[in-house]
Amino acid sequence: MNARSALFDLYGDHLRSRGGRARVAALVLLLSPLGIAAPAVRTAVSRMVKQGWLRPVRIDGASGYALTDRADHRLEEAASRIYRTDGRGRWDGRWHVVVPERSAQRAARERLRNGLAYLGYAPVGDGTWIAARPSPELASLLEAEGLRAERFSARHQGDDAELVRRAWDLDAVGRSYLRWLSDARNLLSSVPEQPSDEQAFAVRSRLVHEWRKFLFTDPGLPRELLPAAWPGDDAASFFDQHAARLQPAAARFVDACLATGGQATAVPTTKGDL
Repeated sequence: MNARSALFDLYGDHLRSRGGRARVAALVLLLSPLGIAAPAVRTAVSRMVKQGWLRPVRIDGASGYALTDRADHRLEEAASRIYRTDGRGRWDGRWHVVVPERSAQRAARERLRNGLAYLGYAPVGDGTWIAARPSPELASLLEAEGLRAERFSARHQGDDAELVRRAWDLDAVGRSYLRWLSDARNLLSSVPEQPSDEQAFAVRSRLVHEWRKFLFTDPGLPRELLPAAWPGDDAASFFDQHAARLQPAAARFVDACLATGGQATAVPTTKGDL
């Protein structure tokens, strides 16, 4: 786990609900249980400021960093996908089709491809992308690259299941879920019966970090477009159960670090009920 990814996880999973800001010293304390040293934290924060994800602020007279509006929107959307709280009902049978104009810059084209894939779109032809639902982040992605796109919803005049097979490699995604589930079970087996708050935070952080990677590989297709025996179902159930179980203790550790960051060199590691 690198420092930049860990910071995204930390802000998205804990700090965003606490005002989206923290002192530098608190960030260092919070990432220490993950094996990330203070210089790496500071370097990652500096890069995230340059990239427009964080902005410097003063918190009780000390240096700190807060989420930018752009980062807040990205993490809100990511959280709804991670915890599946976006209220998606049954699919209406219509595909969202996007045909972006072609950028003259290769780097911009690559960023657009990566961005569309992150938002759940897949290419089905030269310059044509589809998703089961429109992404609320699509407009900002296009705006960031200075590109326009034709956007519309349409029904596929053919077999939707076959379209899905051509657009996405669901077999590979399913295998990734099976690997994640095996690794997650091994990770949880290493947790003491009564872990400290710090231990609960560290384990939960690693669980969320690995689960978050599916944002880049799983398009979030409606259940009716997925195979009947879909490994993602068991993986999601396992994640939900243990992320929720570890949350109270992890939250106590976060609150302790935010309270003592910059004022103490250590935080309590008391054991509590999970």
